[in-house]
Amino acid sequence: MPGRSALQGMKIALDIMSGDESPRSRICSVARVLKSRSDIRLILIGDKPLMNALLVEYPGLADSGRIEMLHADTTIAMGDRPSQALRSRKGSSMWKMLEQVANGNADACVSAGNTGALMAMGRYLLKTFSGVDRPAIATSLPCGNGETLLLDIGANVDSTSANLYQFAVMGSRLSSSLYGIAAPRVALLNVGTEDIKGSEQVRLAHQILLEDGSLNYTGYIEGHAIFTGLADVIVCDGFAGNIALKTAEGVANLARHELTAMFQSGWWRRLLGLMVSPVLSEFGDQINPVLYNGASFLGLQGIVVKSHGSADEKGFYQAICRAIHEVESGVQGRLAQGIEDMLMR
Repeated sequence: MPGRSALQGMKIALDIMSGDESPRSRICSVARVLKSRSDIRLILIGDKPLMNALLVEYPGLADSGRIEMLHADTTIAMGDRPSQALRSRKGSSMWKMLEQVANGNADACVSAGNTGALMAMGRYLLKTFSGVDRPAIATSLPCGNGETLLLDIGANVDSTSANLYQFAVMGSRLSSSLYGIAAPRVALLNVGTEDIKGSEQVRLAHQILLEDGSLNYTGYIEGHAIFTGLADVIVCDGFAGNIALKTAEGVANLARHELTAMFQSGWWRRLLGLMVSPVLSEFGDQINPVLYNGASFLGLQGIVVKSHGSADEKGFYQAICRAIHEVESGVQGRLAQGIEDMLMR
């Protein structure tokens, strides 16, 4: 597909209309990105009259020369079937967003819309790398010494051992690109660490990974160890990954809620809460899912970042920042090289 010259600067396409939050929230994120980065240009895709009306709240932004607007007549609903969206929503904001990457007009794109539709349209418009059977969705999670990547988190409910191996290769390359880790530690999520544990697909993937000396494969990892920092990349099928991710989000929200409630139940606890509020605030940020919003679609020939559908202004901003980081770190080139190396073995 066509490429863009580095002299043109970075350009990110945004689906303003999709997701559970209002377009106003997305425009707030746009203003925040442009304020924090003077070298970024954005393509806003959605209802053009509505976007113009919302941009009035930010004087000078629409005329800054850093925003393009592309009108889309329709929006894909969160409940639409991917096959239906692929057949009948080619004028949607999501479709037009992906087209900007496919035709080389944008370096990356971000949507908070229907995950299945985004995957189906992405595969149709961007295609997968040769040798990749199925794309995977990867997200970052906080751990003891930084962040760890978890994939797949929902693109593939059922995955073969070959799929899991491909996820490991792509996850390793992504981790190396984003975090500068020379040899990311890769682990398979399993119900135990013994060789006999797990499904047939997981055990077969374990054997394939053991035989691949180019990956820093450390073996199985259990769910309770996801956040310990024992692995830089954790591989699983989309069924297990999605449950693990949403369970983690629920526990994080519970911890923040319960801590807040504890320090409000009595005057002396409120006083203690004021004394330790900086520590509590730092802890809250470390486990806040909003600050880790933005999942990468790996295997597509283009950078596609999926924001949580209910992400607010801060969350959508984080997803845009992830897309920017992936462009800057040369993720696509590293993935292409990793997949080529995989096919040569």
